[in-house]
Amino acid sequence: MAALTVKYPGVAGGLYVWTRGDFGPWHGFLAFWVYWMGIAFLLPSAAMFYMSAGFYALGPGYAHLAGNRACLLAASLAAIWIALGSNLIGLKIGKWTENLGGAATWLLGGLLVALAAIIWTRRGVATPIQLVPKWDWRTVGFWSTIAFAMSGLELAPLMGGEIRDPTRTLPRAGWIASAFITVFYSATTMALLVILRPERISEMNGLAETGDAASRALGASWLSPLIALLVVASGLGQIGGLGTAVSRLPFAAGTDRLLPAAFAKVHPRWGTPHISILAFGAVSSFLLVAMQLGDTMRAAYQELVSLMVIAGFLPYLYIFGSAWKAGRRLSASSGWAITSLAIVCSVAPTAEIANVWLFEAKLAAGTAAVVASAWLVYRRNVPAS
Repeated sequence: MAALTVKYPGVAGGLYVWTRGDFGPWHGFLAFWVYWMGIAFLLPSAAMFYMSAGFYALGPGYAHLAGNRACLLAASLAAIWIALGSNLIGLKIGKWTENLGGAATWLLGGLLVALAAIIWTRRGVATPIQLVPKWDWRTVGFWSTIAFAMSGLELAPLMGGEIRDPTRTLPRAGWIASAFITVFYSATTMALLVILRPERISEMNGLAETGDAASRALGASWLSPLIALLVVASGLGQIGGLGTAVSRLPFAAGTDRLLPAAFAKVHPRWGTPHISILAFGAVSSFLLVAMQLGDTMRAAYQELVSLMVIAGFLPYLYIFGSAWKAGRRLSASSGWAITSLAIVCSVAPTAEIANVWLFEAKLAAGTAAVVASAWLVYRRNVPAS
């Protein structure tokens, strides 16, 4: 990322600008569109995860709301629009959503680690700790999610025009972020396994379930509401940060006249690409509701996660292609290998998927629809040669 930012300095748009410059306008647009849709899949899945965990963490009186589809959808939609709305009126306001969300994430992780340490000293570990994972076809899909969790550095160059000294700042931020992410995920995963066995930790409510178990083990009833607050704040920060960064992609495409001219406009008062942000919120909201059709709520969540990984990683093939052209051959080869493996793993259904054929059909249809829609929009808006 750093090499490509140096190659295209001071320009907003990141992967769109890189791919357009190295492979041509259509490939640049395809990379932008697929990535943009990948984050559009991420927002509803993140909203469902955080709101479900928040309900569950509030205690027995509210835990049932985590399984109530209508209630969870309403809360998820509210989270999406609150987070995006705070960034709609400018980074001076929106940055506080991200800052509070980031602080809440670290506080939540630190709290879980501290609780695990206390419980370990009192009763030992709930799960025998094994550093070498066991192979299980039912968990293959999680490997792609882990890979996706380690991504995100490509978001910063999307706002390259708003970063001071990006050629110096981004490489340093990349190394620092990678180290902290590794420590954070490793420590919090260990904490969850110390408190609960894996079979008792669900994908959607794992944080809340662990917090509830720790609360009962230590007799601290105040823990559940605190964890619920931290979970919701973390979710709002993540959604807001992703939304405001990705909104720069349609803005860059709009200035190239590959999208309607409205996408290239900024709000006269707030100075934000407001049309891009509103369009992104509308697409995410539609996907949140549409993916619920014909399946259980947990299966719909897993489908959103898998489509998020597929669409989110496909543009990486272009990014590493640009890295190859920039002379970063080893990085490009390694990146292509990990990206391809992550995409393959994402199509493996988890144990919670009852109807495998419906799951795979939705993934195939969703991926095809994303690519086909990119072609239709591009052909409609590409300037005549």
